[in-house]
Amino acid sequence: MIESLLMNAGILAVVMIAFWLISLMIDDVSFIDAVWGAGMALMAVTSWLQLSYPGALADLLLIMTAAWGLRLGIHLFLRWRKEGEDPRYKRMLKNDREAGHFARASLIKIFGMQAVLLFITCLPAQIGILASSDPAPITMLAWVGFALWSLGMFFEVVGDWQLKRFKADPSNEGKILDTGLWRYTRHPNYFGDACVWWGIWLAAASAGWDIALYSVIGPIFLTFTLTKWSGAALLESGMKKKRGDKYADYIAKTSAFIPMPPKASGQ
Repeated sequence: MIESLLMNAGILAVVMIAFWLISLMIDDVSFIDAVWGAGMALMAVTSWLQLSYPGALADLLLIMTAAWGLRLGIHLFLRWRKEGEDPRYKRMLKNDREAGHFARASLIKIFGMQAVLLFITCLPAQIGILASSDPAPITMLAWVGFALWSLGMFFEVVGDWQLKRFKADPSNEGKILDTGLWRYTRHPNYFGDACVWWGIWLAAASAGWDIALYSVIGPIFLTFTLTKWSGAALLESGMKKKRGDKYADYIAKTSAFIPMPPKASGQ
């Protein structure tokens, strides 16, 4: 298991260095968001390929992780191609770029950090697959995990689609998306993301509770970052500045994360 994880880490390091070199050529690191999802799909594939006889559970975990990761990676890559450099990364590296330290800073702050966090978050898929050689079956707990994963995929895919359609309509300029799934949670895509990885963790846990214990840091960290660190917290900080009272009213009516019926105005 340890040797296999080290193999995955080495592959991920090589991939990240390659993308870092590309970022130096184009002077933009923003595509790293697309690498986040695709990189987890890669870790699932490399884990699965190291098994001589993958079991049914390994196949299920591979499908769950790869489907989520490739979908997200393609979605974020196309968004980057359309919108260009992400202001978040531009601000993050502004001082380093002006001081002539862009190469070193982007390697450490962006690609190095993302590699570590990606590897940790993806532990349920990696460990679950590596522990599920033939004849590892798909148990009821694994199907519960798959059901939670399916719910998460629905919220993430539909939420992203609704937001994309909303932004594409010029008449919505300056407005707040508060319909569809966005009526019940301010972050349906982030909620979906969390459900996906808790679902993968449950499926992996069906291979043994020692697997669950070793890999639970993945969904815990992801949920923390989605709700308190670089996800919802960072996004809402920017939205409050851009939309002011409109967004404050949206916050007052709409659940922050877990979908719930909206509150009546002024309640």
